[in-house]
Amino acid sequence: MGFKRTNIPYEETGFFSKVFIDYLEGDSKLKSFYEYPPTLSAFADALKKMGNYEYPRKLLSTTLKEYYTKNASGATSEATLKNIQKLEDKNCFTVTTGQQLCLFTGPLYFVFKIITAISLAEKLNKEYPANHFVPVFWMASEDHDFAEINHAKLFGKKIEWNAENMGGPVGRMPLTSLSSTLEDLYTLVHDEDLRKLISQSYSSEKTLGQATFSFVNALFGKYGLVIVEPDNANLKQVFSPVVTDEVLNGTSYKLVSDTDKKLADIGIEPQVHAREINLFYMDEHGRNRIEKKADKFEVLNTGKTFTANEITEAVKQSPGNFSPNALLRPVYQQSILPSAAYIGGPAEVAYWLQLKSIFDHYKIPFPILMSRNCALIMDKTAVQKINKLNISVKDIFKDTESLVKELLKRVDGVPDFEKESAELKDLYTSIGKQVGGIDPTLVASTQAELQKQFNALKTLKTKLMRVRKQQEETSISRIRKVKETLFPNGALQERTENFIPFYLEYGASLFDMLKENFDPFDFSMQILSEIEE
Repeated sequence: MGFKRTNIPYEETGFFSKVFIDYLEGDSKLKSFYEYPPTLSAFADALKKMGNYEYPRKLLSTTLKEYYTKNASGATSEATLKNIQKLEDKNCFTVTTGQQLCLFTGPLYFVFKIITAISLAEKLNKEYPANHFVPVFWMASEDHDFAEINHAKLFGKKIEWNAENMGGPVGRMPLTSLSSTLEDLYTLVHDEDLRKLISQSYSSEKTLGQATFSFVNALFGKYGLVIVEPDNANLKQVFSPVVTDEVLNGTSYKLVSDTDKKLADIGIEPQVHAREINLFYMDEHGRNRIEKKADKFEVLNTGKTFTANEITEAVKQSPGNFSPNALLRPVYQQSILPSAAYIGGPAEVAYWLQLKSIFDHYKIPFPILMSRNCALIMDKTAVQKINKLNISVKDIFKDTESLVKELLKRVDGVPDFEKESAELKDLYTSIGKQVGGIDPTLVASTQAELQKQFNALKTLKTKLMRVRKQQEETSISRIRKVKETLFPNGALQERTENFIPFYLEYGASLFDMLKENFDPFDFSMQILSEIEE
């Protein structure tokens, strides 16, 4: 299996926001919203600052060992075990990424994030040999938006888990109702080894968090990836001072609101909106927001209330019941992980720019924000179709109708009438001068006649294009099929398609291919085209 890589600047794809592109290009107006630029040399300064921060390294390592012993006994790679142990050393740092617990990993970008983290860790280990870098995947297991994660799309079909989540953290959901979903998946997956891996990972006695852990560990453990389950009372104990401050003082709301105003001044809309309290309370009623009402703190939808003293004591006694929302999750993450870099998608990078003031307030080091690699994978069939159309791989980012028009322009027999239009204009200009010399009021009639001729040519050209379209129906159909295959419903492949179809085609070497081609410091869209060997 061989692949050719073609890079396209993000701004030429039409799929990425201006703030994301401006950040990667180092636009000066954004520099106050982050600590260090996303460059290889910037890590030298970042590591110095991080080296002075006291991370709960022993607790982190011990917690990870316990979780892996319980959930991956005998299935943990030597590389991962070594990385977990190394986290106790002050010269060890993480390259962290994270994602919701999408069913069977959901869209391709789930995998792209992990591969980017692995690639960046390897690159940093070579560039800064005095330190050690560990790729980490943070499972967003406390998220409660089940509709966002309960499906995967393969071969144009949606495989969906029709379970009921009462608003609790999805990581705790049991898989007892997943069997029919697995059966649907197996109608598309005939590889016995992959079926076995999926069956073992998503067995009925597990929760979704445990299943996601098992699946990701099986796929990426050989690279030394360390997976963190944040739904853990011991880890949250470290975060509890922030939780208490957030409940009593609404600190993040004040800080982020001020940052949002500054972003608005330079024309940037916030990605995430701050609440007065950016925390949830988790119990048997699910995961529900905490709101202050008068002198009490109310857990919405539960009838549960706390006084200030009671909720302060609850944080001390039961830190695992308190869950950060999207604004505070990065702060929780960075308070326990020595992350030199966080790898996010375009929207994540944008919303992290809202958060620096929170990190500054709590004196927690702000990581270097890195973009995950973005890619489009084209198999031999797609490459052959594009070659037959005589267009470049870069052309496929143009909209369908533009490609159709360009195709028709290349085909002989459809005149553009530009020469004739110019000649008509000269002719009627001459006529107008002659007419005007006799009766100036008739000049307008001359121009009207010219416009009629232009309209007639336009109508004729439209008819000829229609005839040519019919003649070139096969090529046009091919364009539409290629576009729909590579951009399902007009979206990027990586935001829709699951990795499994590609895994069935290329096996585990798919991940090696991605790692070989992904450069974390190459800020462009990568088209990976399969080539004959």
